[in-house]
Amino acid sequence: MNPKSITKISAAIQFIETHLTEKIDLERVAEAIHYSKYHLHRAFTNTVGFTIHDYVQRRQLTEAAKLLVFSEKPIIEIAIMAGYETQQSFTNIFTAMYKQPPNQYRENEKFYPLQLKFRLEGEYEMLFSKKTDKWMIHFATEDDIPSWMDLVRLVIDGFPHLQEDEYILELKGYIKSKQALITKDNSIAVGIMLFTYETGSIDFMGTHPLYRNNGIPKVFLYKVMGEMIREKEISITTYREGDKADTGHRKLIQELGFAEGELLTEFGYPTQRFILPREVSHES
Repeated sequence: MNPKSITKISAAIQFIETHLTEKIDLERVAEAIHYSKYHLHRAFTNTVGFTIHDYVQRRQLTEAAKLLVFSEKPIIEIAIMAGYETQQSFTNIFTAMYKQPPNQYRENEKFYPLQLKFRLEGEYEMLFSKKTDKWMIHFATEDDIPSWMDLVRLVIDGFPHLQEDEYILELKGYIKSKQALITKDNSIAVGIMLFTYETGSIDFMGTHPLYRNNGIPKVFLYKVMGEMIREKEISITTYREGDKADTGHRKLIQELGFAEGELLTEFGYPTQRFILPREVSHES
């Protein structure tokens, strides 16, 4: 990753955002920002974590979900605005992503985003640093909440059913009880974790997409296992196998050494618990 790629990805995202109600594909975006399709596909996928096609689909579905809750537009009209030729094709993909059909989602009157606009503002000084011991993890304070929420919005794909007001209220509780950890690159939060001492559970873990290859999740795990939760198994929940809304979080958790546990439903969303046994964590 280099500054030029970040600039190109930002331009691609800006073009996508201004044409969300139109048909958008890799070729059209590449032509608009004067960049080769091959390089754009590779840079976008490496930066955002999924392809332009997937990003467009998730953003269009998010805007459709917003219209379902906050407007009275017919579902077929919303489907067309989201790029679908038939209401049935829209219903199929919406249900796969949101776990309920559009009409039920509308009746529930509770909007939550599948994908927010991907923002890449910042200097990212440590992204290009050669230091290997750069990640200083500390307890978050209320002063960290704005940068914390910037990162939450950026990794929204790993947090189904986010309601920001409720989340911030809970976050303040975690901060007060010293169960919220953060690491930053200057003013930018690049890694965050919520955990619970009593249960050994990791309640939220997010890494800035640009830093996903910098080992941040593992550093957080070492911190929690070595200093905070020493006698218990570590657990975390994520998407169930085959969930179309998962952009790689399940795979990341498995790569960290977590093993599958029981199936759960959280906030009405199907998830699965994963466990990191103490003997595995000691070997890491």
